[in-house]
Amino acid sequence: MSREQDWVADFSRFLQLDQGLAKNTRLSYCRDVRTFLSWLNEQHEPLPTSAPVIEAFLQTQAAAGKAVQSQIRLVASLRKFYRFAIHQHLVAHDPMTLVDAPKATHHLPDVLSIGEVQSVLAQPDTSKPLGMRDRAILEVLYATGMRVSELTTLQLTQLHLDLGLVQVVGKGDRERIVPIGDTAVNWLEQYLRDIRPGYLHGRDQTVFLNFHGNGLSRQSIWKMIKKYVAQAGIQKDVTPHTLRHSFATHLLENGADLRVVQELLGHADIATTQIYTHISKTRLLDVYAKYHPRYE
Repeated sequence: MSREQDWVADFSRFLQLDQGLAKNTRLSYCRDVRTFLSWLNEQHEPLPTSAPVIEAFLQTQAAAGKAVQSQIRLVASLRKFYRFAIHQHLVAHDPMTLVDAPKATHHLPDVLSIGEVQSVLAQPDTSKPLGMRDRAILEVLYATGMRVSELTTLQLTQLHLDLGLVQVVGKGDRERIVPIGDTAVNWLEQYLRDIRPGYLHGRDQTVFLNFHGNGLSRQSIWKMIKKYVAQAGIQKDVTPHTLRHSFATHLLENGADLRVVQELLGHADIATTQIYTHISKTRLLDVYAKYHPRYE
């Protein structure tokens, strides 16, 4: 194992044990650091202790077309890495204190209308096992607003369907209790009763399985959502969080309190939830412009 590989392995343990970060966050940070260390090797540069070399690396990433949000995360990854480097006495001081992250662009995510959501939910062929499973997944995502990563790790012990509740484990292993409506419960119970036993090999407690009996990946669920959105004839920029965004926006449009939506989404900071108020206001202006007779 190379010195750089040792650093990344130790960095991952540092993020888990010292920083308490979730697995997916650790993977993202380690991937960014590998990119940085690989670039240093190509440039024949040692681990830099001054800002200019780091800024040159960041400029190459921007020039390569990396999205602004990805560049911001890259800076966050390097900040964490240099904390680790100081902790391990790899460097004497932190050059990241002199490195600025790019400014975030406030891109409002596309959301589906209620009618569009209903159309997407109706797409899976529920006469087939995979279609029944997919329908249950879509219903649960929209009914609870949980992240795709939270759904892929959902365990049977987290379901309290008799109470209409789901115990969700989110970022940083924070737990929250989220209601789940009767419609989603009905589809989920059908899947658990009629489909899941046929996929199960062993004693896996993961709720949603593929036909090999393994848990689903985030990528497979993203592809599934994109497929059904396309089948419904909807031309929007779909992401893994499309149903989550739609869940939050529809709640606010129907009068839900922002603090309640924050709790349901599992946001640590209400500022993260407030983006959905901007979406609702944008929709409000669109409706006003379309229907008010005096709008010009």
